[in-house]
Amino acid sequence: MSLINQAKKGVFWTFLQQFSVLGINFIVQIFLARLLLPSDFGLIAMITVFVAVGQSLSDSGMTSSLIRNKVNTEADYGTVFITNFVVSCFIFVMVYFFAPVVSSFYEQEILTDLLRSYSLIFIISSFYAVQIAKFSKELNFKSQFTYQLPSVIIGSIVAIIMAKNGFGVWSLIGLNITQAISFSIILWLFYKWRPKFIFDRTIFRGHFNYGYKLTISSLLTNLYLNLYKIIIGKLFTPATVGYFNQADGLRQFPVNQLSNVFNKVSFPLFASIQHDDEKLKNSYRIILNVVLSLSSSIMIISILIAEPLYLVVYGFKWLPAVPYFQILCLASIFLPVNIYNLNILKVKGRTDLYLKIDVIKKIIGVAALLSSLHFGIEGIVWSLCLTNIFFAYFNGFFSGQLISYSLREQFADTLRVISIAAIPGIINYILIQLYFNHFPNLLFIVVVVTLYMAGYIPLLFIFNKTFIKNVKKVLQSKNIA
Repeated sequence: MSLINQAKKGVFWTFLQQFSVLGINFIVQIFLARLLLPSDFGLIAMITVFVAVGQSLSDSGMTSSLIRNKVNTEADYGTVFITNFVVSCFIFVMVYFFAPVVSSFYEQEILTDLLRSYSLIFIISSFYAVQIAKFSKELNFKSQFTYQLPSVIIGSIVAIIMAKNGFGVWSLIGLNITQAISFSIILWLFYKWRPKFIFDRTIFRGHFNYGYKLTISSLLTNLYLNLYKIIIGKLFTPATVGYFNQADGLRQFPVNQLSNVFNKVSFPLFASIQHDDEKLKNSYRIILNVVLSLSSSIMIISILIAEPLYLVVYGFKWLPAVPYFQILCLASIFLPVNIYNLNILKVKGRTDLYLKIDVIKKIIGVAALLSSLHFGIEGIVWSLCLTNIFFAYFNGFFSGQLISYSLREQFADTLRVISIAAIPGIINYILIQLYFNHFPNLLFIVVVVTLYMAGYIPLLFIFNKTFIKNVKKVLQSKNIA
């Protein structure tokens, strides 16, 4: 099968995976948000930084190296598998003994047992990390979807049963651990391929030299992103952390799903044309135009309907999260720009530059965060929003140099797309203030979404004709590679 046909099938199966597997997870989170307290979600958010850091260290960036490699042998897969498992066990032991320190920092005794239990996911995920890398390398997202869907359903059922029976915050631990265990068991029972227990030092050095820079960068990113939760958890209540975390998760959900769908296909696709700068630049612009057009319209709609959306989906107890959600939606508009610029650095093998850029960004981000503490929780949220927007183009300056895509061109391409999405948003905001403000929640959502799309779609046809062409190219996989 040609690379183009593989990419075409990859898009379909990745869409199916994202909007079924993650869609189920999203719906389950809604059920759990109604059954549990914001403070329960806040407690989990307090320990996610340690889980995220542990997972970054466990993988060591070596699965990304497998995907980027043109040809992998059984020794490649075996070496990475053994490395991941050994490192994961070591990280679990470290976190296990470090857990009481976390509890003491937050002054929440329950966090010791929560963190120790959640950390089991390091070891469990090491049993399927290489298989997922192999699926991505081969653009075989159909198999990944087939094996993952049952595990998501099993984990969701367990979590809801636990929540209804009064297990509280432990329901969220049960959700993640059960899904990971189920996925691992299903893969090893039904997927015929097995990693061989081969360890080659030369191969290890090759993958490690590529991956360790990504690991450090990922580590910095996880620490930086979760630093907000750490500070909010230290300065405010667990419920406040829950509101922030829920708003952050909800605003990322639609854009992450869109970006991840194309990212899973585009990264191996970009890697295959990494030496042809013109093709790489054209492919980048095509995919970015499609994803940014979709994400900007979704985020603007989300800002407009935020309050009635929360009331309908989550209930009155989650209303304090609404202003955080609206602010963070602005940052999510630019998230695809951030993601795809970083992908260019990775496929070009410039993990050294990737790391240097990340260090600079984190220094800027921490300085902005510390400066915002005087302005309370909303100041902290605005700090996250504005730095994320800045980072998207900061990444673009360096990645653009590698494919002759100047920052000026990037500004022109992205701001044109975002402006088209913003115009019907501004018109709708005015109409809301004048006419719709007192509509019932569901009617409000339907009217605003309908009016927005009625204005946005014609604007796409008139001012962003390349969007329609690019959608056809993505769907037909023509002229992308």
